Amino acid sequence: MLNIRPATPDDIPEILAFIRELAHYEKEPASAVATHDDLLRDGFGPTKRFRCLIAEWSGEPVGFALFFYNYSTWKGRAGIYLEDLFVRPAFRGKGIGKGLLAKVAAIAVAESCPRLEWAVLDWNQPAIDFYNSLGATPMSEWTTMRLSGDALPALASTTPVPQT
Repeated sequence: MLNIRPATPDDIPEILAFIRELAHYEKEPASAVATHDDLLRDGFGPTKRFRCLIAEWSGEPVGFALFFYNYSTWKGRAGIYLEDLFVRPAFRGKGIGKGLLAKVAAIAVAESCPRLEWAVLDWNQPAIDFYNSLGATPMSEWTTMRLSGDALPALASTTPVPQT
């Protein structure tokens, strides 16, 4: 019943639908502005910026996992960062999310990645409970920082002041 496979360019409309459903669930629907061309370029073009898995239940796409590589200077190896994990509500509780995570974990192990990391919203207790049940450890000593909007180009345009 459950099939997990790598996404293809033909899956882009479904991936976009999953992204928008996830953004709605996370109460940020206006923030999901990725386009078909963005996903085609970055997931299936010459410079791949992400990989994606599609979960099918009886042939119907019902979820996805989108991930990319980061690098641990301490471990001296690439790791995997899971950007999105989503299963449509009607299909939750069937092991699909666990199957997607297990497949990403298997990729990490096969590629000698020392870690698989992701973020979860602090109000999303069902997801936190699910991740804890898999043995994931919350990293409460870290605070995620982000530069976006006007702050990113503002910092990029500053000229470092030489020290005298």
